[in-house]
Amino acid sequence: MKLSRRSSSLIICITVVISLIIISDIPTRVVNATDDVMMQMKRFMDVFSLVRKYYVEDINSEEVMTGAIQGMLEKLDPHSVYIEAEQLKTIDERFKGHYYGIGIEFVIKDKILTVISPIANSPSEALGLRPGDQIIKIEGKSAYGISEQEVFDQLRGPKGTKVTVTIRRSSIDEPFDVTIVRDEIPIYSVLTATMITDDIGYIYIGRFARTTVDELEESLVDLERQGMKALILDLRNNSGGYLDQAVRMSDKFLNGKKKIVYTRGRLPESNEDYFSTDETTHPEFPLIIMINKGSASASEIVAGAMQDWDRALVVGETSFGKGLVQNQIPLKDGSALRLTTARYFTPSGRLIQRPYDKGIIDYYEEGYDDVDPNAIEDSLANRPVFYTSNGRKVYGGGGITPDVTIKSGRVTAFTNELLSKRLFFAYAEDYTSKRHDLDANFKNFQRKFIVSDQIIQNFKNYVVNKDVEWNTKSADTDLDYIKLLIKSELARHVWDSKHFYAIRMTEDEQVLEAIKLFPQAAEIAGIDYNRSLKN
Repeated sequence: MKLSRRSSSLIICITVVISLIIISDIPTRVVNATDDVMMQMKRFMDVFSLVRKYYVEDINSEEVMTGAIQGMLEKLDPHSVYIEAEQLKTIDERFKGHYYGIGIEFVIKDKILTVISPIANSPSEALGLRPGDQIIKIEGKSAYGISEQEVFDQLRGPKGTKVTVTIRRSSIDEPFDVTIVRDEIPIYSVLTATMITDDIGYIYIGRFARTTVDELEESLVDLERQGMKALILDLRNNSGGYLDQAVRMSDKFLNGKKKIVYTRGRLPESNEDYFSTDETTHPEFPLIIMINKGSASASEIVAGAMQDWDRALVVGETSFGKGLVQNQIPLKDGSALRLTTARYFTPSGRLIQRPYDKGIIDYYEEGYDDVDPNAIEDSLANRPVFYTSNGRKVYGGGGITPDVTIKSGRVTAFTNELLSKRLFFAYAEDYTSKRHDLDANFKNFQRKFIVSDQIIQNFKNYVVNKDVEWNTKSADTDLDYIKLLIKSELARHVWDSKHFYAIRMTEDEQVLEAIKLFPQAAEIAGIDYNRSLKN
């Protein structure tokens, strides 16, 4: 088969590049152990050349090669991935702690860019943007049907540059323009930090980014000033992030030189041991860590270390089980290869990674289904047993099994529909635009505001007016949760998203059950609970 000059050149170029990668980046002993690697590369190039010559349509070589790379990595494990250049920018931004833009949390609802909340201390907050504001134009051009990526492209930009947006607000008859000067926008890890009772603090951490431990320290100091004697550290649905932040967070609560996590891989340079230091600043209070199926990676490192050293009581549901170490290797075109090089182990020797031998689809489906394999005592019989520093049994086999299982509440399909259509958010916007009698003091609102029967009736009428059929049976079943969601969204509209989470937490069934477990948390940590509350 005769190839065109262009095809031949491309194949030679690809072969040379791959050969250089093999020669320069892989140790000689590995190359020698895989004598047939060039034969396999020739097989791939044969297929590629046949596709280019005979496929029914012209192919995009870049897309085909990207697909080939992705397919190769899928054969390794679920977390080795190829990240294209544009995607890499978004991922890196999520964890580095800041970006430059106008500072809004947003959703695209019915093809309209809608503000969920202005970010604290951002230009949008300073100019008075509110939850529910609709951005209908950007620089005079319609934003109807805008994509999420287009929002990033048009509203983010260099510090000091300006962008003019047109706002439609339900309480104002005509749209109005706002010119916003872009600035540095912090990406917060601590979603809320508040006192649940006079003695018990609560911190909800959403990610492990560059600033996570600094934010944690600030929150701990603030809560201690308010009289905190015990803490719930909520890592539910925290999918992880930077390893160093997980190590530093654990170090906040551990005395002495204790192993926090260790990694083991095929190559010696992948083997690392991480220890606590003597710089611990917050060791002497009972600690509860909350996890669920959405807790992964760095969250599991913290929970596993605290559990193994009997420093905290871990409660909730078995975590996701993501314990593979990835090194991110930049490529010349701005993309990156995120390649698994080692596995994480807890101090007692438990492998955090859950098995993935059934394939990637089953791996992720099992991670998020409603069945917790470790929630039933009998299911632990086949799990490897390890022991904490005080001799308590803990279980390996993937993920962190909580000391006390507290199942999350399930809501009806009707309430999930209301959530998916953001009707709680929209109702709160409508309510606050017409009612200005909400107590401006958050503590008073938190303790005294009641979602009355009249508010529920108004909400029902609002839902029906949005062409959603009201399901009385389901609404009655989920009534307490519906009231909580309404009150939470009212808090978001009057204050911000941190106050939204603070309200959600006060009636969170898992949190309320966890509060009852502090005597047990104190006991495993060797702390006199009653005395600690009196100090």
